[in-house]
Amino acid sequence: MKNIHGMLLIGCSALALTGCGAGDVASSGSGGDIIIENPTPTPTPTPTSGGTVTAADSCPTFAATGGLTNDGIISGPEGTWRVCTLPALVDKSSSLPKIPGVLYRLNGRVDVGCDGGFSAPTAAGYTTTTAACAGRSLTADTNVTLNIDPGVIVYGDNTAAVAWLAVNRGNKLMAEGTAAKPIIFTSRQNVVGLNTESSQGQWGGVVLMGRGITTDCNSGSIASGSTANSCVRDTEGSADPAAFGGNDNTYNAGSIKYVQIRYSGFVLGNGKELQSLTAEAVGDQTKFDYFQSVNSSDDGAEFFGGKVNFKHYISVNADDDSLDIDTGLQGFFQYVLLLQRDGAGDALMEIDSDKNIVSPRQKTAIVNFFGYQPNVSTANNEANDQASVLIRGNADVTWANGIIVSPNNECLRMNGEVSGAGATDYATLKAYSTLLQCNATKYLNTGTFAGGSTAQTSFGSGADNNNDAFTATLSGFFATPTGTAYDVKSISSLFDTATYIGPMSSATDTWFKGWTCDTATANFGSGSACTALPTT
Repeated sequence: MKNIHGMLLIGCSALALTGCGAGDVASSGSGGDIIIENPTPTPTPTPTSGGTVTAADSCPTFAATGGLTNDGIISGPEGTWRVCTLPALVDKSSSLPKIPGVLYRLNGRVDVGCDGGFSAPTAAGYTTTTAACAGRSLTADTNVTLNIDPGVIVYGDNTAAVAWLAVNRGNKLMAEGTAAKPIIFTSRQNVVGLNTESSQGQWGGVVLMGRGITTDCNSGSIASGSTANSCVRDTEGSADPAAFGGNDNTYNAGSIKYVQIRYSGFVLGNGKELQSLTAEAVGDQTKFDYFQSVNSSDDGAEFFGGKVNFKHYISVNADDDSLDIDTGLQGFFQYVLLLQRDGAGDALMEIDSDKNIVSPRQKTAIVNFFGYQPNVSTANNEANDQASVLIRGNADVTWANGIIVSPNNECLRMNGEVSGAGATDYATLKAYSTLLQCNATKYLNTGTFAGGSTAQTSFGSGADNNNDAFTATLSGFFATPTGTAYDVKSISSLFDTATYIGPMSSATDTWFKGWTCDTATANFGSGSACTALPTT
């Protein structure tokens, strides 16, 4: 194993230390230093006039019934665009090609295929419940795939109803961009040039629904690993049913790769919001890699049950939790950047499962990660999760090769929730080669813990190369915290061999550059502001 080297570019406005500039240095600590650059210049601002894009003459062919609706031209700082609106139901496998001067529009909810139910329908038939599918009886999955080509921009328009993409059970979304041509989901306000650094919550988001095992049933009951399992949940706040759950933790909902989702998180119901990406009981055959969430008014992404293998996950400026995982998820996350704006948002991580469900317990490993919470949010974090990370319920969590910089907040809160199920019904944490910078309190403990375990003893500073006295140096260019990395392959074969602490191996390891967009909180050096749209 070797010492780590990594690079992270974070804007001056994100810093919580006194002042901002090359000379502002916190004292060096025993854990090594992480140096965060104040970018010069700041991300390229949105143009105020002109533009180089010219609207295409027409919309492309789209195989689904009704095709794409040509809704005329929309103007923005980058020029003019042809608006091609998707039908409310994509009922046949269809593609959105990259065409210069074309934007694709979600006018309210768009369903990909009809919901096929808990398991694939048979000759006995399954009656769908979503309005778009008109309660039709299915004897097989509709098996619709929506393909989105590299470089495509899709925007949500909430004028008529909340715009979101609902990929139902038995169907797929194949959204695979490239490092040079990411796929962008964003809002109408972003298109017309109205957004600022604080814009958020302007449309719904992308929801993938699968047949993995989930807990906290809205209907049925949970019996993990048994054919008796019938647990189904509904997408939070959706008036029109959007169900997920089943017995298949290998379920394939498609692929999300080199994708940005911006300015999402609209309220569907009282206290219930969509986030940029919601993965509900999808399985490990679903591919997640190179994903950026920007300015979600709820979570950066949320994962309900199933099994997920996710690499290269970035959340910037989530107004709730940067990473939210629950209801029995079996999760594996590697190369993770969780970056909150100063004085906003809730926790970097909220990890929980219902306290009354013993099996399946949520088991999640997060490795090679960096979480940055420059300041506490009195209106959000202090009133809710209270620390930079909250672990509770039946959640078993493993951290390795991670860094959390939260100088003005407690780093870790563990909430023991022992119920009638017995002494094993409480949250656990195992940490290896993880560095924390916290306020003076560092840990919070609430609820009841079996065996006297606490947040502090669970983290175990001084053991397994963990250090809760790490001090970050927030200036300069390049991060070099030292320490012996942990072999993450010993946690799961799903992980890459990564012999360093943090999400980047060296100053030249810039996996985050080019396919991302830049904000005042996080300038990834991509040269493209999130408030603007690519023109090629």
